[in-house]
Amino acid sequence: MEQPFLSVIVPAYKEGERIGRNLLEIDKYLKSKNYAYEIIVIVDGSPDNTAEVASNYALQIPHLRVINNTENHGKGFVVRQGLLEAVGKWRLFLDADGSTSITHLDAFSDHFDAGYDVLIGSRKIKDSFVQVHQPKHREIMGEGGNWLIRIALGLWAYPDTQCGFKVLSATASREVASRMVVDRFGFDFELIALALKLGFKVKQLPVHWMNEEGSTVSLTGPNGFIQVLIDLFKTKVRLLTGAYHIREYTKKKLRATT
Repeated sequence: MEQPFLSVIVPAYKEGERIGRNLLEIDKYLKSKNYAYEIIVIVDGSPDNTAEVASNYALQIPHLRVINNTENHGKGFVVRQGLLEAVGKWRLFLDADGSTSITHLDAFSDHFDAGYDVLIGSRKIKDSFVQVHQPKHREIMGEGGNWLIRIALGLWAYPDTQCGFKVLSATASREVASRMVVDRFGFDFELIALALKLGFKVKQLPVHWMNEEGSTVSLTGPNGFIQVLIDLFKTKVRLLTGAYHIREYTKKKLRATT
């Protein structure tokens, strides 16, 4: 079987009412391309009919498969699971609600042969556009969180680590995802920090983004702002203590080139 050029990973939780139209949009877009692809939906222990709806669409979308986790672990867990489960040369994950359209891949794919390993969408750089904003209180929390992330992890050049549209090469997917441990929304900054520390070449690209209602982000709880701050602190500690085993990878890479 031919290795897919692209894997599209769709983490899903309580998306039964809208995941269908996004899967059809993804499949329609990819059908117009001249490369092999796969679409992987990972349902994160959702209490609604997300898994059933996605499975029904798999009957009409040949390259779609559904992984249904019986327990909820968090978006970071299922993105990590998807990056390691996928077999494509490039692996994209995007939100099930369609807030960032699959059509952005046109601009992203222009950089596949330019030496980059990780391409991340950003709503905060030149030429980006936010069509529908989040509620003001969430924007304020997000802006404050972004500054804390940039300060704590040294990600000064990355004003938007949390955009849910990122593409990784197969090698970057394997090396980064196998080290990631953050199960909830803090996984995005963990991914970028690890990619940079491992020596992968990262590029930001602007996206057009539209807020969709139904987000599970709040102040408290497992997906809350406070949990993100806790995960930020823990990520910093892991980086400082060598818990991510980055040095072992850089030594292995150095031996391979000598």
